[in-house]
Formats: sequence, structure tokens, C-alpha cells
Amino acid sequence: MPKLIGIDRTSSYSWILASGRQVIGRGADCDCYVPDSTVSRKHAELEVSSSSSGLYITDLGSHNGTIVNGKKITTRTIVRPGDFITVGSVELRIVSDTDDTTKGLTQGFELTDGKLRNSSLMSMEEAMKPLPSRVSGIPGLLPTLFDMASFLMIPEPQEQMLTKALAIIAKVISAERLAVLLVSKKQDQVSTAAVILPEYKDPGAFTLSKTILRELLTNKNAILIENPQEDPRFARQESIIQSALKSAMAVPLIDEDKVLGILYVDTTNPMHRYTQEYLRLLAVFGNIIASRLINLALLQERDEKRALDEELRRAAMIQKNLLVKVKPELPGYQLHAFQEQSRSVGGDLYDFSQLPDGRLLLLVGDVCGKGMGAALLMSDIMASFRILYHGASFSLSQAVKQVSMELWRHSAPEQYATLFICLIDGPRGLISYVNAGHNPPLLVRQSGEIDYLGPTGIPIGAFDGDLWTEEIQQMSIGDVLFVFTDGITEAMNGEQLYSDSRMERLVVASRHLEPEAIAARLLEDIDSFVENSSLSDDITMVIIKRDSAF
Repeated sequence: MPKLIGIDRTSSYSWILASGRQVIGRGADCDCYVPDSTVSRKHAELEVSSSSSGLYITDLGSHNGTIVNGKKITTRTIVRPGDFITVGSVELRIVSDTDDTTKGLTQGFELTDGKLRNSSLMSMEEAMKPLPSRVSGIPGLLPTLFDMASFLMIPEPQEQMLTKALAIIAKVISAERLAVLLVSKKQDQVSTAAVILPEYKDPGAFTLSKTILRELLTNKNAILIENPQEDPRFARQESIIQSALKSAMAVPLIDEDKVLGILYVDTTNPMHRYTQEYLRLLAVFGNIIASRLINLALLQERDEKRALDEELRRAAMIQKNLLVKVKPELPGYQLHAFQEQSRSVGGDLYDFSQLPDGRLLLLVGDVCGKGMGAALLMSDIMASFRILYHGASFSLSQAVKQVSMELWRHSAPEQYATLFICLIDGPRGLISYVNAGHNPPLLVRQSGEIDYLGPTGIPIGAFDGDLWTEEIQQMSIGDVLFVFTDGITEAMNGEQLYSDSRMERLVVASRHLEPEAIAARLLEDIDSFVENSSLSDDITMVIIKRDSAF
């Protein structure tokens, strides 16, 4: 039965071509999955006849084309064992069961969970002790170690780095196959990251047995396997270890208590049988590779943080630009708005708009949660309301209902917002409002008394239905409307909250001041209260004072 084999920079491939049609491509559902960016999702199709009529390949309209033995194909083309097939930049080869280039390399076995015969284990602490003098005397070892150490400073992609590392190791450790296998974060999967082996040799299945994995991943031991084919328990054909091998070694790549991967080498040459001294040498190389993997992870983390910081900077700028640049003027009233976010972006919002009939619209909201998710939801809510402001018959309760329904339909259950929205009829001093589960704004009378504009419905996005009513309050000369988010009252000093009562006392005491001065005095008091603590939530306040008749 024919096989399709190959190697690219990061992976090795081996598929048995059973009768029927088999698709080669980058799509995860392909029969021959090649995860290379130069390969199309469905690149080419192999057709294996059950008779002796041959094997055919057809390009499936791929972006980079399919090449057989150096020629790009445009029609259904016959291929035979020995032919080369190039898909994107990945070169594959058709081989048969009797092909000499794969003889002895397609056979594997699985280790049992018992004690490994013809094998020895060595702790990494022992393996990393100074090399014996007979190992240090290996020709070319010192410059090879220098080469290995120097590549720690070279910035390059992980797969290139690992392939170069294997090539350096091959200078002093004779091997038919060298591989670096990486372990998943959960330590439950092992995948090939780089491999070196004779050209077009079938790599076999890189699947470690449970016994070896336990020693490498759990016990963190280096392992030396001598004459594996002599052990009758190695009869099954499913492991990385091959039946033709004379010797093999593997060491874990360790970062503190976590195994990052495995460095593996093997040989079929009886003249190159490995010893414990060579296992120690492999451990030295493995330690250098582990250091480089740690360094790459830190660099990647740094780059990701920089990219995230830049994204947050742009998001913060976009969010800032969404806020009203110039507040509308309402004769007889003074307006001031302030917002400070606890993070780069946040979920608080405020908005002003002058409606065609002259009324002033004010919106203050607080999205559940913090950070980027809350900021995106805030932007959606503000945009939705702005579309409705200038409708022919704008209604507060209907606008709240429409936005809430959209939020409820298209967002997760935990994504909701509280908000206060009102219309101020300047000449008459009437405040029409809907409070959707928001902190009750304070209508501080000139006398110092407070009317609370409490909830007239639930937070938006929480439920389906018509759940909001509209209320009206009268604003007289000297009165102050103070609308805020809970970042003020829940500012913390240790376990102590700033509190509603402290905020109310300060606003009442400052009611004779202009709105901007009231805000400044409140912020100064909050700073004094929290001392050196950082803000735990966004702070938003809008202050409107009626100072004269229209």
C-alpha cells in the first residue's frame, strides 16, 4: 500500500494511502493535514485506485498550485512511488511498502508500563553535573557548545531556532533522527516542533509511550535506551522508538518544575551506541534549548504586552473621542462633566445632546464589568442611543426599551448596564427621566434638601419586556442636579467605602458653588480618602445647576 511522506520546518508527515479519494490541505478536516501557511485549505486531491490502474493527483484550485516532479499540474495527473509532490512550499514523496528508503524506519513499538529493560534512568540533577573528561575530549565539542550557547542571543522564530539547535547537536552526537517535542501547557499532549532525519525517510509516528512520558514529564528523568529491539515487550508498532534502533536517548526540557518539551535522538548504527556519558551531554544541550525556549516565551510575552498596550492606547483614544467635545449650552444653566477611568478603557459613559425642540438630553451609564469588554459594550450603547436622539417622536422609555432589547438579544446574560437618561426643558425647569437601575441622582435643592431620582425600571439588557416608566421632577433656580456612577461611592481605603452619605454631605455643602468647583472639591475629598490606593472603578459625574430664569 503506498504512503505519502514528507517534512517541513516544523512537522513530519506520514500517511497510508488507502483506496479512495484523500484531500491534502491546511484545513483541519483534510485527510492529509499540512498546517503550513503556503498550503491552501483544500489544496489537492489524491485518488487511489483499488485496482492496479495507478494513483492520481488533481489540484483543487489552490493559491500556490501543485507541482509534480518539478512541473506544475493543471489536469488530473498520474503519480507513482518515488514521485515528488510539492504543495505550497512543502515537498512530499510517494513511497511504497517495499521502498528501500523507508525500510526499517516504518516499524515502531510501544513500551509497557513496567520497568524498562535494557534502559537506564538518570535524574536531571545528576545529568547536569560536570561532564567526565572522556566526554569533554570529544573532537569539536568545545566549539559546538560555544555555537549552541551563542544562538541564545540570536532573535529568530522558534522553529528555525530549534532546527538549528538540532543541527548543532548532530555535529557531536551521531544520530539518524533528532527531534524536539513540545509539551502542551496542561502537560497532556506532545507535538513535534523540529526534526532532523535522512532526506525523505519516513519519520514514523512520533508518539511516546506512557512509560517514557512518565519518566520524562512526571519524574523528570533523562532516559537512555540500549538495544530496544532485544526486549520482547517492544513488539507493538506504535512508538517513536523504532525496532531497527540500536540506541536512543531523551531528556526533558525543564523550566523550574514544568517540562517544556523533550529532546530526543536515536541511531540504527551499531558503531554509535549511546552511553551514560552521551546522555549527560544531551542533557547539557537540552538545558541550553530550555533556556532559549524560556527566553522566547518571555520575549513573546513582552511583545504581546506591548501590542496589547498599544491596542488599549488606541481604544482609550477612540473611547475618549466618543465623548462630547463641546457641551451644549442651555440658557440659565451651568453644565460640567468629569470622567476618570480605573483602567485604560472602561465601562462608564455620559452624553449630552440638544434635541430639535431645544430640550437638553443627558445620559449617564455604567456597564457591568471593566476593561475592554465593558468599553466595547459602552460604545455600542452610546451609538444606539445617538441613533434614536433625533427621531421624529423621541421617547425616553421607548428609547431605553429599544436599546435594552438589542442588548438582551445579542449579548451574554452577564452583559448589562445601569443608566440614567433625562430631558431637561430649560424654560420650565422640568426634568423628565428614566432611571434603569442606576444609582439615584441627587436633586439638591437650594435649601439643602435632597430629592432622589430613584429607579423607574431595571438595568438594560437584563430581561425582555417593557419594564421602564418615565418620571418628572421640577428644577428651581439654585437647584443642583448631581448624576454619578458608583465609582465615587465605592472608592476604597482598605476595606472602608467612601459611601453615599459622605458624597451627599459634600455635594450639599458645596451647592452654592459652580458645577466645576463642586466636582473639584469632591475629587479632592476622594483623593484624601483613598490616600495612596488606586481607583477600584471608573468615576463619572455630571453636574447641572440652574442659576437663573430662562
